[in-house]
Amino acid sequence: MPNLSDETRNTSSRGSSNDPDIIVLTWDGPNDPENPFNWPLWKKWWVTGLGLFATFISLMNGTMITVAHEAINTKFHVSDAAFPNSYWPIASWGLGGALFSLVLLPIMEDFGVRYVFLSVYSVFILFLIPLGAAQSFATLIVTRFFSGGCVAILANTVAGTISNVFHGNRERTIPISLYITVYLVASSMGPVVGASIFQFLSWRWIGYIELIWTGVFFPIFVLALPESRGSAILEKRARKLRKEGKNVYTQEALDAPPLLNVLLNSIQRPLYMLCTESVVFVGTAWSAFSLGTVYLFTQSVEQVYGELYGWDAIQAGYIQSAIAIGEILGLVFCVFSNRWYYASAARNTEIPNTPIPEARLYSAVVGAFSGVTGGMFIYAWTSYSYIPWIAPTIGLAMVGFGTTCVVVGIINYVVDAYSKFAGSAMGAVGLGENLFIAFLPLAAQSMYTNLGFQWASSLLAFISLVLAMAPFAIFIWGEKIRAKSPFMKEAINDRIEEAVMSDPQEV
Repeated sequence: MPNLSDETRNTSSRGSSNDPDIIVLTWDGPNDPENPFNWPLWKKWWVTGLGLFATFISLMNGTMITVAHEAINTKFHVSDAAFPNSYWPIASWGLGGALFSLVLLPIMEDFGVRYVFLSVYSVFILFLIPLGAAQSFATLIVTRFFSGGCVAILANTVAGTISNVFHGNRERTIPISLYITVYLVASSMGPVVGASIFQFLSWRWIGYIELIWTGVFFPIFVLALPESRGSAILEKRARKLRKEGKNVYTQEALDAPPLLNVLLNSIQRPLYMLCTESVVFVGTAWSAFSLGTVYLFTQSVEQVYGELYGWDAIQAGYIQSAIAIGEILGLVFCVFSNRWYYASAARNTEIPNTPIPEARLYSAVVGAFSGVTGGMFIYAWTSYSYIPWIAPTIGLAMVGFGTTCVVVGIINYVVDAYSKFAGSAMGAVGLGENLFIAFLPLAAQSMYTNLGFQWASSLLAFISLVLAMAPFAIFIWGEKIRAKSPFMKEAINDRIEEAVMSDPQEV
């Protein structure tokens, strides 16, 4: 999930900006046309649209091959009788996403969005080749680990693009909501697209066709994707001036810490916040569980619809389009419910005329109760052969709706509540999400076999119900929770400063 902050760096590597021999390069005034915040609206949406498209075509990689697991098992003599071993290529994909985004992404951010995106996209293409050409099951597992890592970096780079061109939380709300929805819809549509290929061709063609379309679109990104990271644009100017003999550096280059410090900080702070910040822990558990259920459906839907209605893997793949439809409806609801967040400014006594961060969770609570929890119960108790297939399918759509509401609400709340530390907080959330993607679906087969369809889905519904209750504690004691958190305190101070600058009479 998105990394949306520019966290402070203090260690100097080249010298001090106070050195009289060094010229610190900045923008040519507040209206510099090359500053991404000053780009025309069409250009901001152009680069965002390209990023969202790239997110969609790459994230389908995570779930496309799930529909062909029986054919893959037969080819490589893998058995799912005692354990869903066919899920290991998807589990390794999620694990790669968790580790790459935690360790490598912060290092690669300094190179600029365009350079990182094109480089990682190229590597991703290389790791798609074994998906169709693999001669062993182990090859699939290992190469999928690296392709999952590449997709995680690509997706986070796209999220970074949004924060590079849209200034402030109000401007970013719609683009970030779109990004999260595309993230979810792509994951849900993977089995649908995979089924449409596997219906007519062998399982290897799922990999070949994905390789073809990923390669075909690469020249478009090379030609049309501009650099959107402001520091990278300034650094390019600085390099040009240094070639002319001028001792010019950007402030970010002067303040850049050693690479080892960046690596340690990128790993330590998210883990520290996950263990010490109750908001981060609850948000991670809630978001990770909701996203994990989307991947769990890649296992349970085939089992449920196969035993109840005699459907095969291809038909079960198609039916998962209902989840994607629900996720899109969730986006519509999130856009509509933004007014609840902005209306909360009128009753904010802590920082008058500023929206209350906890108001971001209103839509998440609605989605959790009526979507994920309610949908799971419907999916559970309509799982009888004498009930038409449309009934549990409605439950799937409701879960998709709720998942979008939950994830969008949590992402927006964490960004608001932690401000410049949002990057580390989201690193913790992203780690949890990828780990749940990797391992939660491994329990699907035993759950639905041992507990039965009704109680297996009900168990997930009850877990969702408990997680949905957590925000009420935040609503009641949110101000006290923020006061006890050293990370949130800084965010509060930043918000007070912004409020004072905008309207000093009200604060």
